Amino acid sequence: MTVSCGFRGAAIAFLASGSIAGSGAAVAAGFQLQEQNASGLGLAYSGMAAAVQDASTAFWNPAGMSLLPDRQIAGSVNYIMPSTKFSSAGPPPFGSTFDAFGNGGQGGVSAWVPALYGTWMIAPRWSVGLAINAPFGLSTEWDSQWAGMFYAIKSKIETVNINPTVSFKVNNMLSLGAGVSYQKLKATLTSGVTPLIPSVQGKVEGDDWSWGWNIGALLDFGQGTRVGLTYRSAISYTVEGNLTFNSPLFSALNTNVKADIKLPQTASIGVSHQFNPKFRVLADYTWTGWDSIQNLNIVGTSGLASGATLATTPLNFNNSWRIGAGVEYQVNQPWLLRAGMAYDTTPVQDQFRDPRLPDANRTWLAIGARFQPSAQWWLDFGYTYIWLQNASSNLTSPFVPPGNLIGTYKANINILGVQGSFRF
Repeated sequence: MTVSCGFRGAAIAFLASGSIAGSGAAVAAGFQLQEQNASGLGLAYSGMAAAVQDASTAFWNPAGMSLLPDRQIAGSVNYIMPSTKFSSAGPPPFGSTFDAFGNGGQGGVSAWVPALYGTWMIAPRWSVGLAINAPFGLSTEWDSQWAGMFYAIKSKIETVNINPTVSFKVNNMLSLGAGVSYQKLKATLTSGVTPLIPSVQGKVEGDDWSWGWNIGALLDFGQGTRVGLTYRSAISYTVEGNLTFNSPLFSALNTNVKADIKLPQTASIGVSHQFNPKFRVLADYTWTGWDSIQNLNIVGTSGLASGATLATTPLNFNNSWRIGAGVEYQVNQPWLLRAGMAYDTTPVQDQFRDPRLPDANRTWLAIGARFQPSAQWWLDFGYTYIWLQNASSNLTSPFVPPGNLIGTYKANINILGVQGSFRF
């Protein structure tokens, strides 16, 4: 399932699709980023399709903008602190081929994930909005020389999503919303090339812009009960960039490359029930169509490599799902408290788990608060702890490099978030 030299690094490099956060495990399943505001962080992002907390609903469910009066702006930032470590099963023949190079140190990379939102009720039934955020992402960095250096050293993948939206209030029960996304994907990834010169690395860089769309509905059944339904389309990219090496000995292999990537579609149902003026419960179920990523083909686009498939990597992602539940309690006029938990399943199968994305099923525990001294402005705070199941590495290859990478990943993630919102 692997190929040797820098081309293999190129293949996995372009696999990723998006981000700024890290996960020797990404923060949501696969390399999806759930951290799109701080007001939802304290709920473990439970029930976001129905929550309508602030202007960030322009992303979560544009239909919810019909419940936001006037003009509102929300800006948030989450600081994600992952810890990701690998333990090799030992040297050959039953362990890692390059076990002697070590376990790679701390693979998780801390990162800031910002987001900005705005909504405007332009008429009693019509609202418009804008979301600027990063829905997908990945950032890991292992030691420059380690047992898995021919699979991955550094991986940084970012997305920037620009998402204008509109909503229409059909009646007191039903609101509808829709939007379009213009989204950039950028990747920078490195890996080792040869054990004869361990310092030599191959690097792949590439980017592309592409279009997607999203729709949503919000149903208000009265008695404090709302149900939100959302769908976000898949986005197809042709990522174009270059493969280069940090040594003149390999400069003849430098080439331009491309890869077709299809980021997954998502669908979610969220429920919000206000039991009384002080107490609200939220819950959700979200499905993500990760099976859009099965095989990754890297194709040369210049020189002698033009038109040639330089690497084919089977990824074989499965679809994944997420469930969450949270509560809000209004202590007094300025202070509201939150708590939540969630469970994510991974799209990564054990036999294909890679050090760029050593993903596993994860559990969320979260707390948060809102301080709102007036109707014109408020602050949200949140903290989440995520622990991942121990995940096996079972990569094998008859080629040396990359050789076999046999062992176990252990990971956890701490997230702190803050958000300011304004109404005018």
